[in-house]
Amino acid sequence: MAQDRRIPRRVGGTADIHFPGEPADKRTVSQLQAGVGASDLTESRAAGRTAARSATVQLDGGRPALVLVLASVAHDLGELLAGIREVTGDTPLTGCTTSGHFYDGVLVHPGGGVVVVVMTAGPYRFGVASVTGIGADGAGAGSLLARQARAAAGEEPSPHACLLLFADGMCGAHQPLIGGIYRVVGAGVPVVGGAAGDDQALTRTCVFHDDQVLDDAAVGVWIASERPVVVAARHGWQADGAPLLVTKVEGTVLAELGGRPVMEVLREHLPTPDDFLLGTGERGGVSIARGFGLIEPDGSLLVRGAHIEDGTIHTFESLPLYAAVQVVSCTKEDVLAVTGEVVEIVTAGHEPSLVLAFSCIARLELLGEQAVEEIGRLQEAAGSARTVGFYTYGEFARTTSVSGVHNVTLAAVAL
Repeated sequence: MAQDRRIPRRVGGTADIHFPGEPADKRTVSQLQAGVGASDLTESRAAGRTAARSATVQLDGGRPALVLVLASVAHDLGELLAGIREVTGDTPLTGCTTSGHFYDGVLVHPGGGVVVVVMTAGPYRFGVASVTGIGADGAGAGSLLARQARAAAGEEPSPHACLLLFADGMCGAHQPLIGGIYRVVGAGVPVVGGAAGDDQALTRTCVFHDDQVLDDAAVGVWIASERPVVVAARHGWQADGAPLLVTKVEGTVLAELGGRPVMEVLREHLPTPDDFLLGTGERGGVSIARGFGLIEPDGSLLVRGAHIEDGTIHTFESLPLYAAVQVVSCTKEDVLAVTGEVVEIVTAGHEPSLVLAFSCIARLELLGEQAVEEIGRLQEAAGSARTVGFYTYGEFARTTSVSGVHNVTLAAVAL
């Protein structure tokens, strides 16, 4: 088990400081409560049971409304969920496999472990649903998922809502999935979450719905709320050079920019184009990473990580044909600097119990030994709120536009 660092957490809507396992004499029932448990046991059912018990006891008798599970693919996932549900019963369960995860300032690197979050409803109503076949029809699956999750939250209308989303990280249909969700909910309901990982094996990623381990699938949690649920995403990357037009793309292979071979164009922009992502380029003597920024209508940039394979540029997510892009770069400090800003945005105006964060696996690779600093800054910015999240194969953060799939980005929501 990871050592308990005794990070204080807020329980209820008061400023009371409470440590896991200690009694909470003062509690505001309208505030969501969150218990967080983790285990590094290798026996899967025991690991799930241990983490779930640790999380559940922290509710001090509060009634669980939602269970979130983040786990390594090293586990027998069916057994893991069975152990968790021995403790949590039929409380709706969601989550996914990861490429490393974190909780309360503790970083768990890819290759093992499970973290379980058990939440009371507080001021929210949760509705959980899942769909399969997202690779064949991402848009249709997204629309169905949005309708079913909204219905599962109950018929009573709410002035605000958010959709928490987990999807198979290997399906390659994330933007159509988001587009299908947008088609149902429009711009008024933000979406946040991440694409599942598999400890960087790039073989099989899964999502969880109750006792099911699902492939080629997505699971969504409709969060009905009386107050706005704010989603934020920041990446820290900076644009280098003028905008370029995507004129030929085949899936995730970028072939032409402005009607010319992409490598020919990059050689005019970059001194070392063959070291495109996580490369050896420098800015002011500091090592930088490079990628593409997809220019949004409001002028912001969605980062698309990229790498060279056999002389061909591959992006982590497909770039739309005739889209405008810019070469972007960042340093480790650029990546770390946005952490506090993201938390500040999602916690502004209220005192949450839980901050859920989704950070790209490429950020973990880029930061290296400094990755623990990102998790530390996240917890520091969140104060007494619990922090939980995982390293993804793509981050989801859709607010006002239909676009909402990010790379090398930190996304978050606070409850």
